[in-house]
Amino acid sequence: MQFNVKQGFVQDAATGLLVVNCFEGVTEPSGALKAVDQALNGLISQVLAAGDYQGKLGETLLLYSGGALPAQRVLITGLGKPADFGVAQARKASAAAARQARDLGVTRLATVVHGAGQGGLDAVVAGQALVEGTLLGGYRYRGYKRDSGDNNKPEIAEVTVLEADPGKLAAVQQGVVIGQAVGEAANWARDLVNEPPNYLTPRELARRVVERAAAVGLKTQVLGEAEMAELGMGSLLGIARGSDEEAQFIVLEHVPQGVDGQGLATVALVGKAITFDTGGISIKPAENMWKMKDAMGGGAATAAALVAAASLNLPVHAVGLIAATENMPGGDAIKPSDVVTALNGKTVEIISTDAEGRQVLADALCYAARYQPDAVVDIATLTGAIGIALGPELGGLFCDDATLRDRLLHAGEWTGESLWSMPLWKPYRRLLDTDAADMKHTGGRLGGSITAALFLREFAGEQPWAHLDIASVAWQEENSAFAVRGASGFGARLLFELLRAYGGG
Repeated sequence: MQFNVKQGFVQDAATGLLVVNCFEGVTEPSGALKAVDQALNGLISQVLAAGDYQGKLGETLLLYSGGALPAQRVLITGLGKPADFGVAQARKASAAAARQARDLGVTRLATVVHGAGQGGLDAVVAGQALVEGTLLGGYRYRGYKRDSGDNNKPEIAEVTVLEADPGKLAAVQQGVVIGQAVGEAANWARDLVNEPPNYLTPRELARRVVERAAAVGLKTQVLGEAEMAELGMGSLLGIARGSDEEAQFIVLEHVPQGVDGQGLATVALVGKAITFDTGGISIKPAENMWKMKDAMGGGAATAAALVAAASLNLPVHAVGLIAATENMPGGDAIKPSDVVTALNGKTVEIISTDAEGRQVLADALCYAARYQPDAVVDIATLTGAIGIALGPELGGLFCDDATLRDRLLHAGEWTGESLWSMPLWKPYRRLLDTDAADMKHTGGRLGGSITAALFLREFAGEQPWAHLDIASVAWQEENSAFAVRGASGFGARLLFELLRAYGGG
């Protein structure tokens, strides 16, 4: 999708679809909406007066100009209530418009910058939100379905971003560049998660990540099972034993170009990438097991955040560590009551092989220590318990460092990938005690997300660390006004914003 920033007025735009906006509760059009209304001889005013359109967030209204405008169609996208308006609402309004445009089969459209006027948003922020929302809302996973129906509709190829004020053009352009890098990376993460697991094996995941990383200048290294064994990554390899597909440990590193490295913060992102999770010997129920291709959502988000950071040359030293394997019940699969030894020498008794995510993360967290990071964040579809606690719209945040916790919460609020701070209740550490090893890796059903986080804490070292449990938000069950069902890409944009914060952005 190509984005062109242009100084101009909406009523002059010759396009197949012109996108403007409206706040909820508006009865008299103003700004760009007023200009379009006047050209349409008051049609929009009539619609508002009749109460047929309220401007609610995600609500759209399609009108045909009948030759009264150079634009063939006009789409009004709702911004919601003015008191609630912010960057997240601007992004959602853009996403709703893009979904409608895609459904219409529109290939080229022109749009105002939502929120840059009466919404009070900074022009850079508004430009970024516009492009991110357009990319996220216009997303479609084509997969392996033969061209038919919705899959046969063309993609949005070109978006003209209209800004009437020439003094804002440079700022809007800056936001557009940021939004495109971040939005495209997030959609790539969605593609990876949506991909069928027989196509996206650990080795194929590594190949695609390395290919994308090379295009933006990321340093890469991929460790196979022999190299992991030599290092002593017995926890990760314990899970890999059950599969015929070789596990991969993917290392990405962003070192900014043309920037003095002295004083740069180092942030390590650690992602779980189980390309398919059967549960191993502790096999999952057959119903809905097909969704377990999303068990690599954390790894996809990690890779996407690094790609976006490198694309924009963020002034931060960022490391991405992705532990990729399948969890299968093969003849050599790990068994409940087996004991494995992690990279830091700690021994772990396996209680359920379906708690594989914390095992692969344990070794990856230990590996992160070699970079002496200022902060480490792991992200994983880790526990079903987090969904019971927080539902389908909130990721769980476990962090005992106030600065890192606040930065993550702010990033979640900013991107709309919302987090809720959960307790790292240290007395529950006793639930991981066992006679057979230094610890067991699960603490039972009660407080399952908390004990999972406490287990990971044992491998995270002394630097500030946070754990993001995204099990209930990595997959969207239904279509909405803003997104299609399937992989959400949750965490990709959030982690990028975290990196930007550590880079002083």
